[in-house]
Amino acid sequence: MAAESALRKVFLTGASAGIGLETARLLTASGFEVWGTSRGVNRLPQLPAFHPVVMDLRQPSLPADVPFDVLISNAGAGVFGPLETLPAALVREQLQILFEAPLELIRQVLPGMRARGRGTIINVTSLAGVFPIPYMAAYSAGKAGLSALSESLRMELAVTPIRVVDIRPGDINTRFYDSIQRIEGAPDQARMARAWDTITRNMRNAPPPAIVARAILRVLQSENPPPAVTVGGAFQAKLAPFAARLAPPRLREWALRRYYRL
Repeated sequence: MAAESALRKVFLTGASAGIGLETARLLTASGFEVWGTSRGVNRLPQLPAFHPVVMDLRQPSLPADVPFDVLISNAGAGVFGPLETLPAALVREQLQILFEAPLELIRQVLPGMRARGRGTIINVTSLAGVFPIPYMAAYSAGKAGLSALSESLRMELAVTPIRVVDIRPGDINTRFYDSIQRIEGAPDQARMARAWDTITRNMRNAPPPAIVARAILRVLQSENPPPAVTVGGAFQAKLAPFAARLAPPRLREWALRRYYRL
């Protein structure tokens, strides 16, 4: 259990809301000490055993004086619109937050984990890495890249005690979708509207972020966690990954177009 675990010091990105906030609450209540990040200290919670860290993911850096046992890359951001209309700066920012920052934090935390002979790296990706979301190409690509990074790293670290786990949430009812920047005046407005309506409806009916926090806690309490954990409603968490393994790419793409009414 967590109280008996050697994995006690946790670095968590995106701790101010949604999945990150629920994870911070659950882990601190379960005996972990959490350093949680946001771009502004006023956004972060006041919890026992919680240390607020102000950090811009465009320049990610771990506190040098803390030997972290767990790294959880959770922070995210989204942009919705046809790829050719997205400003280049927004695309770069998406990939920086979703892929490059987690990669850099892993590079920083690994030497200490190797030296101490223990550690857990949890990358909160998305089911969008398996089933890409239309008009969110940069987001889907960033999450898919982080999943591929997780798998590659597991092979690198297979002979070490360091564990790498890919947490893949489906639709989760948080304020994330409220913060998505939508590109207006772009082509395909009617199709975009149908896709966005589907996304919005799914979000309203989705489970709360605590379901992901509980999955993260189970990983930290497990001696041998699975390499990837899909979290969400029954269809997304169980049936969709099963279908992804069996369906040929053309059929999967057809099903996604039907799903988003494209």
